[in-house]
Amino acid sequence: MKTIKLILLILLLVGTGHLAATAQENQSYFLHTIEKGQSLYSIASMYGVSQADIVKLNPGSDEKIYVGRTLRIPRPAAGGQKETYHTIATGETLYRLTVKYGLSAKAICDANPGLSASNFRIGQVIRIPGGGDATGNEGANPTHPTDVQPKATQIPGPVESRCREMHRVKKKETLFSISRQYEISTAELIAANPELKGSEKIKKGSLLCIPYPKAEAQQTTRPVIPTDNELFNENSRKHERFHTIKAALILPFLDVPKSESSRMVEYYEGFLMAADSLKRQGVSLDIHTYNSGPESASLATLLAQKELKEMDIIFGPLYQQHVKPLADFAQKNGIRLVVPFTSKDNSVFRNPSVYQINTPQSYLYSEVYDHFVRQFPNANIIFIEASTGTKEKAEFIKGLKEELHSRSIPMQSVKEDATPDLLKGVLDNDRENIFIPTSGNNTTLIQILPQLTLLVRELPESRIHLFGYPEWQTFTKDHLEAFFELDTYFYSSFYTNNLLPAAINFTRSYRRWYGKEMDERYPKFGMLGFDTGYYFLKGLSRFGSDFEQEMQRLNLTPIQTGFKFQRVNNWGGFINRKVFFVHFTKTFELLKLDFD
Repeated sequence: MKTIKLILLILLLVGTGHLAATAQENQSYFLHTIEKGQSLYSIASMYGVSQADIVKLNPGSDEKIYVGRTLRIPRPAAGGQKETYHTIATGETLYRLTVKYGLSAKAICDANPGLSASNFRIGQVIRIPGGGDATGNEGANPTHPTDVQPKATQIPGPVESRCREMHRVKKKETLFSISRQYEISTAELIAANPELKGSEKIKKGSLLCIPYPKAEAQQTTRPVIPTDNELFNENSRKHERFHTIKAALILPFLDVPKSESSRMVEYYEGFLMAADSLKRQGVSLDIHTYNSGPESASLATLLAQKELKEMDIIFGPLYQQHVKPLADFAQKNGIRLVVPFTSKDNSVFRNPSVYQINTPQSYLYSEVYDHFVRQFPNANIIFIEASTGTKEKAEFIKGLKEELHSRSIPMQSVKEDATPDLLKGVLDNDRENIFIPTSGNNTTLIQILPQLTLLVRELPESRIHLFGYPEWQTFTKDHLEAFFELDTYFYSSFYTNNLLPAAINFTRSYRRWYGKEMDERYPKFGMLGFDTGYYFLKGLSRFGSDFEQEMQRLNLTPIQTGFKFQRVNNWGGFINRKVFFVHFTKTFELLKLDFD
């Protein structure tokens, strides 16, 4: 008996130790649910931690992560951190978080501009500013009493029957919203209307006595707790229209290689054409242009200029090294920053001011995979193993194979020098057959196109397609006939058909304005300048400070650039997730498949 008791005691102690360790561990991390397009790099960038630290808490995450998986994210070391993060749990509300962290609702809303009542849900991660310290005491009063902040209300003593005015209750109004409207407490409102005591709902059309403001007495009553909708509405930013939009371009025009300078000049020229078009529509613009200098130059002197702090929006820079200082400047001064070129800087993951035009690779690929399986749900995929240039596409091919495997779509592989007879052996007569080379370079195309063309001519009834990459736009003139014959597709975020009216008219206008042709490169920088300038300046002129909430209503047809912006998290900026499939049909039509 003694032996059994001893064993039970040991097991109890071990179990207690395990629970204590688990509790301690839970204080050292929070949970993040992986969303479409996110990579280990982007997730680490969001939270300001290293990828190695995430892998340490989540073994195997460096090999594979997938949508819906939950990762443990390490919290910063205690002491001195500017922020922490909180994963919303079952039953939590914005009000409860204000109490838990001793912060005002306004402070939490300002730190999470992407957060709203509609997406405040279980599993969402939000940023808690100032390293808010969870008290765990649901009854504690939040700090910052001068901010808009709900409090446990109190019923005062007898109140004089005189009413400042009578208020007829409208649809969806609550005790909280009415008391805020008249700048009194809910306790004062209840005291003046005793029939409301013990009830959180009021009937539409009923009349309420609005008392003169009085100091709250000490007698307590049941708290009237505001809803998430009330708190978010209370702390939403006031709408502001722009009478004159102040825009700046910060690009390397001087002291840089001629090729880079010419690209920036062409972008600027297209931008000016957009500004001219908007001015003809009555939009008032004030445009400032700055030279950022070479990649090694500092932006400190430029950013010290007083007038730059008054901009509404900035376009630039070109170099990755200049993005962070410019993004920090924009966030500090409440300015939107449009980054038209590089996709490699990670500022967008932690800075709500940034709009990144060039989609980060992991997000771009996830969109392509989605569109691919929608376009070819019952296909037979044949990867053509290239001998050169495969490193650049290795991540794309790996991810596509994982997506196809998860959806049970059959796959095969052949060498790039496979003969038409060998290619016949991998065809499936009951499915569409999609050939995808593992390299996007022109050398691979030159190698594979003759064999595929012979195959299609020999088997004209077979459903055969070639699928490839954005850079194929630059090879179109060399392979146009083969692209049509092979019913070719390629994906891209930038594309224009030079035979369409919009492209023809823009090219003519550009030639008339500047007496020259745009450079034949991908993308065309004159069109990029026009599209980005027109999209953002038109959006600001139409929606003002509500641009972020209303941008999906901006129904424009750009010449070359697709726009589909999505905020990367509740506290970060926006990335462009627009992808087209360009289709060269067997009937010699050139289509741009636009996906929502």
